Amino acid sequence: MKPRFETLTGNANYFEDFKVGDVYEHARGKTVGEIDNVLITNLVMNTAQGHFNEHLMERSPFKHRITFGGVTAALVIGLAMQDTGENAIMELGLDKVRFKTPVLHGDTLYAFTEVLEKRDVARPDAGEIVFRHWGLNHRDEVVCEAERRVLVKRRAVKESV
Repeated sequence: MKPRFETLTGNANYFEDFKVGDVYEHARGKTVGEIDNVLITNLVMNTAQGHFNEHLMERSPFKHRITFGGVTAALVIGLAMQDTGENAIMELGLDKVRFKTPVLHGDTLYAFTEVLEKRDVARPDAGEIVFRHWGLNHRDEVVCEAERRVLVKRRAVKESV
């Protein structure tokens, strides 16, 4: 069952604009191409055959090469960046990363975010937010989820510039 989603944050993505419990459906989807998987997997030196060897994977339960989880997580979090990262000062942590369904070349991913926590920190220009991101494929299957801690600018920073 899908939750009801708030509107996108658009330009209202400063620390003060996020409220615990808000859930966002991000605007864009991304179809995962072979180049996304193979190029990035090669760049990070992941040598797992499941990402490169189509012949081997034809005999697997998946029947095709699967996308490296690091690529999947990067794409899902990347899709959320327009709303959750435009005013980020610093990434503080990435926790509880889980991969639920393999991603195949040709799958289209969509991203969603829930605001889990907000914390004041010892900086007048920013606060800390904990987001829970998750991605669905075009079949509405959850492919991954993760919690991300971010230091986000306060609106006063915009007004003082």
